[in-house]
Amino acid sequence: MRLSYGFISLSLLLLLGCQQPNELPSISISASEELLEKPLDGRLLLMFADNDESEPRFQINAGLNAQLVFGMNVEDWQKGKNFSIDPEIFGFPYPSLQDIPPGEYWVQALFHVYETFNLSTGHTVKLPMDNGEGQQWNRSPGNLYSTPVKISIGDNGIPAIDLEMDQIIPPIVEAEDTEWIKHIKIKSEKLSEFWGRDMYLGAHVLLPKGFEDHPEANYPLMVFHGHFPSDFGGFRTTPPDEDLEPEYSERFDVEGYNRVQQQEAYDFYKRWTSPDYPRFLIIEIQHPTPYYDDSYAVNSASQGPYGDAITYELIPYIEEQFRGIGEGWSRFLYGGSTGGWEALAVQVKYPEEYNGCFAACPDPIDFSAYCLTNIYEDKNAYYYDSPHKKIEVPAHRDYLGQLQTTVRDYNHLELALGDKSRSGQQWDIWEATYSPQGEDGYPVRIWDKQTGDIDPVVAEYWRNNYDLRYILERDWDKLGEQLKGKIHIYCGDMDNYYLNNAVYRMEDFLENTTDPYYDGEVLYGDRAEHCWNGDPELPNHLSRLRYNSMYVPKIIQRIAVSAPQGADLNSWRYR
Repeated sequence: MRLSYGFISLSLLLLLGCQQPNELPSISISASEELLEKPLDGRLLLMFADNDESEPRFQINAGLNAQLVFGMNVEDWQKGKNFSIDPEIFGFPYPSLQDIPPGEYWVQALFHVYETFNLSTGHTVKLPMDNGEGQQWNRSPGNLYSTPVKISIGDNGIPAIDLEMDQIIPPIVEAEDTEWIKHIKIKSEKLSEFWGRDMYLGAHVLLPKGFEDHPEANYPLMVFHGHFPSDFGGFRTTPPDEDLEPEYSERFDVEGYNRVQQQEAYDFYKRWTSPDYPRFLIIEIQHPTPYYDDSYAVNSASQGPYGDAITYELIPYIEEQFRGIGEGWSRFLYGGSTGGWEALAVQVKYPEEYNGCFAACPDPIDFSAYCLTNIYEDKNAYYYDSPHKKIEVPAHRDYLGQLQTTVRDYNHLELALGDKSRSGQQWDIWEATYSPQGEDGYPVRIWDKQTGDIDPVVAEYWRNNYDLRYILERDWDKLGEQLKGKIHIYCGDMDNYYLNNAVYRMEDFLENTTDPYYDGEVLYGDRAEHCWNGDPELPNHLSRLRYNSMYVPKIIQRIAVSAPQGADLNSWRYR
C-alpha cells in the first residue's frame, strides 16, 4: 500500500471484539492534541476502500470503482474530545454503515476544516477556505487525517474501531517565476468586502517572445478559463524526459500519454517562440472560492462579485504590469467544460469588455437541457417521470453510450462529502453559483438533495440570471450588435455528460432566430467525448493539449475585422 505518512507521528487502535447481530457500529474518532491548537469546525469523513491501491481518501468518486464515504458535521472540536460516529450518518454508495457488505476494508478518517465568514449580506457561514490546492478536500493543507487500517467486516457488522487523526496535510509549495511564466496575486477589494476578510485573485502569465527586448510593444490578451491551475500548463522549454516511464491513459486508450503531453508542451514552446507566431499575453486565472476550485467567473448571490473582480480588478492589473493593450477589442476568452461555460458567460455578461469567446464542451448553457434534466418542466432530477417504472437519470456515459453513473449517484456522493452545497463538487458549485442566497446564508437548493424533487421557484431564478441561451434570447435586441462575431461553441456529439444537448438548443437559437445574425460558429465532433474543442483533424487526446494555439488564427481574423480605427495593430507584431 502506497501511503503518505506526513510529518507527525500517528497511532490507530483497532479495539478487539465484534458486535452482536444488528448492533450499531461503535466507531470513535479522535484528533491528536498537538494538532488542535484551537477549536475546529468542519466535516468529519469516514472512508472505506476494498483495496490497497492508494489511501481511501484518494479513491472516493461516483464511478464504477466508487469506494465508501460517510460524513457528518462537527462544531467546536477541542482538545481531548472524541466523536462517536452517529449511526444515522449519511454515506455513499451505501446510505448507512449497516449496509456495508462483509469483507476486508481499509478504513481512514479525515477532517475537512471549515472557517467562519461574516458576509456583507449579514449572514455568518462556515465553509472550507481554499489553501492553495484548488478546493480538494483530500489534499487541502490543514486538514487532519489518520493512517488507513485494515479491518474485517463479518456477518455481525463492523467491529468496534478507535481512530486517531494525528497527521496534517502540509502547505502547498507555490510555483516560482521563470523567464517565460510569471505569477501574480492581488487582494480584491470587491471580494474582501463581500466575504468579510481579505480575499485574493491570482494568475499565471505567459509572456511572449521578445517581451524584454521590445518595451514599446503592447499586447492583446488571451484568457484561458478552466479549473484551478497550480501553474501555467502545457508549456515546456525542453524535450520530453528520455527516462520517463510511459503511462497508459485509460480515458483516451493511449499508451505513453505522459510522454505525449510533454511532447505537446515542448511543441507549443517551439511554436510560441517561432519568428512568425503572433505575440500575445496568455493568462490562466486562480479564483478558487470556499465552494469550489473556481468561481465560474460571474457575480453570484452566495459567492460574491467574482465576475466584476476578475474583469475590473485582476485583468486591468495584469495588463498594466505586463503592457497589455487594455481595451475590449484586444481581449479574448477560451476554455473547456467549466472553462467553456465561463468563456461564454463572461462574454455575455461583459459583452464590450471582450472581443470573442471560444467555448468548448461548455457546462450546461441552457437549463432546459441541464445535462439530461429540464429544470423548468421536470419534477424530479433523479428519476424519469413514469407511473409504473423507476428509471434513474444517467449522468455519465462513454462514446458508445455505456453508463458509469447517475445524477442521483453524483448528488448523494456530494451530500456525504458536505451539506449546504459544501462538498466542493460539480453539482454543488452550479448551485452555489446560480442559486439565490437562503436565509441561512447558504445557496438555496435547486432540488432536494436526498429525493431529487425540483424547486420551481429556484429554477426560475436560475433562468433569469444564468441560463445563457434564455438570456441571449431575452436580451438579443440589446446584446446582438455587441456580440456579433464573438460567439464560437464546440462540443462532441457524445459528450460524456450530455452537454451537447444544451449546445443543440443554443445553436437553434443562434442560427435560426438571431437578428442581427450572430455571425459565429457552432461545431460538433462526431462520436467525440468530453472535451472536444473544435479540431476535426486530430483526436481529442491531442487537440485538448492545444488550447493555447488552436484559436489563434481565428483571433487574428477577428482583430482584423473588428479593431477600431487607430488601434495598435503593429507594436506586438515583431518577429
